[in-house]
Amino acid sequence: MVNETAKNIRESLTADCTKCYGLCCTALNIAASSDFAINKTAGTPCPNLQGDYRCKIHKNLREKGFKGCTVYDCLGAGQKVSQSTFNGQSWQENPEVAEKMFSVFPVMEQLYEMIAFISEALTYEVSDSLKEQLNKQLEKLQSLTDMDADRLLSLDIIGCRLPVNELLLETSEYIRTELSSNVFAIKKGKKCRGFDWIGKNLAGKDLRTTDFRGTYLIAADLRNTDLRGVDFIGADLRDANLSGANLSTSMFLTQMQINSAKGNDKTKLPSHIQPPSHWID
Repeated sequence: MVNETAKNIRESLTADCTKCYGLCCTALNIAASSDFAINKTAGTPCPNLQGDYRCKIHKNLREKGFKGCTVYDCLGAGQKVSQSTFNGQSWQENPEVAEKMFSVFPVMEQLYEMIAFISEALTYEVSDSLKEQLNKQLEKLQSLTDMDADRLLSLDIIGCRLPVNELLLETSEYIRTELSSNVFAIKKGKKCRGFDWIGKNLAGKDLRTTDFRGTYLIAADLRNTDLRGVDFIGADLRDANLSGANLSTSMFLTQMQINSAKGNDKTKLPSHIQPPSHWID
């Protein structure tokens, strides 16, 4: 039975730019590349950011060389920092908080990413022991997001990630083993962690329960591929072709990964992932 509370938490982690002070356009460093048309240092507003915190080229980002902006997803960290951590104080009207706000945002972003993965893990049927550990970790992470700016900046984010990574690994092994033996009746998915499969032709393959953690799948051909039960944490899916692929029960897949890939209306995605507008366009 699906943990509805955890499912609701995972699905609620979406960005609301109307409640954010353009933090992704100011706080982050940008290097000129095929994804970004300019160089921009962290803490410097993007020249396309308007006074109302909206992007003046939002409808034409990809055509203007800002494809990376259409891929990015803060999961809601931006509005949390803007409206909660800094109580609705904008950096434009309160320049004295700008530097601190820009520094807090990447920390909150990482906390939200961990919450997303842990809450997703809780939607799976796992052992009682693992479920208890996941619940404790979720409560801890949620409490950290409510800390004030100074405490967030002093947070040992790497120390926070270590137990999360261990739990996600354990969850992945548990779920993929169960799927392999009970549902798909195939051999346990092989580990392809960190493999360089850039441009590889995997079209039509049955890759169920494969471990793709940290795998390079840039521009790989994954058309009509069965990717159910696959662990995608840290996988690079830039320009991978997912047209017709079945990712309906893929694990730890993010909106950013899907936004960076190619697909169509026949691509099957998990319920918390939305097909990008450029797939339709």
